[in-house]
Amino acid sequence: MNPSETVLRFGQRHLLGMAKLQPFEIENLLDLAEREIATSRRDDKKKSVLKGRTQINLFFEASTRTQASFELAGKRLGADVMNMSVGNSSVKKGETLIDTAMTLNAMHPDILVVRHHAAGAVALLAQKVGCSVVNAGDGAHEHPTQALLDALTIRRRKGRIAGLTVAICGDVLHSRVARSNIIALNALGARVRVVGPSTLLPAGIEDMSVEVFRRMDEGIADADVVMMLRLQRERMAGAFVPSVREYFRYFGLDEAKLKRAKPDALVMHPGPMNRGVEIASDVADGPQSVIEEQVEMGVAVRMAVMQALLPSQELAA
Repeated sequence: MNPSETVLRFGQRHLLGMAKLQPFEIENLLDLAEREIATSRRDDKKKSVLKGRTQINLFFEASTRTQASFELAGKRLGADVMNMSVGNSSVKKGETLIDTAMTLNAMHPDILVVRHHAAGAVALLAQKVGCSVVNAGDGAHEHPTQALLDALTIRRRKGRIAGLTVAICGDVLHSRVARSNIIALNALGARVRVVGPSTLLPAGIEDMSVEVFRRMDEGIADADVVMMLRLQRERMAGAFVPSVREYFRYFGLDEAKLKRAKPDALVMHPGPMNRGVEIASDVADGPQSVIEEQVEMGVAVRMAVMQALLPSQELAA
């Protein structure tokens, strides 16, 4: 399959979440991202695929890694990229989300990348603008490009996703990464587990076709992939864990706990990491860790997403 065929089989105008994607659409995005890895590794990283197109990154939440990844992806494809500093904008002065949408629409962007602290805010913006919208994370709802880069990382290392056992561990309740990964990995045929204390597991999580464990040693036993989640204390309105020390003791990933997984299990983390809280440094930096590779895959995945949403005749450029 050539690149143009891949994009033609992606029938979405926006990427708001994984729930609306068919398995073949996910696979096509991963296939296209696979090819873009080579672009990022060569000396001349510039392409003209999106030459003349405008990309606006609108981040209501700070996120150095994700914003930088989207910016690099757009620039490597030849787009004109603008980062909007929401902290210094009129949004802080009382402008509504709808007002912001109308203002942006008047600028005629081709793609809008949005991160917002409220679930559903990105979908609302998508209804009000005439361009394609990518959800870069909305509240505790979804973070689709993170799930795609995680899937790409797993597929490259393991050669497949179907049939693998993936344990998603930690603060599932507040994690948009967990939700998007559960949907994507289930769609691709993985066996998905969630592991965490009862206080950090959302009600009805069993309905998402996952196995639920409240003990780390049981949850990661014989897992092919152990995906740790950041303890998101900034989203907690109360005491969800007794203390950071207690949390690490029971749910932090260290060498002893990791031995319960398969010997070749991958260790993943969406970042930023709280070392010594959800993961020990020797594990984060150890031979089974693919955390640095996840960052590299992020640029390739975002390049693929923007090409799929803004198809061009120059995809082979």
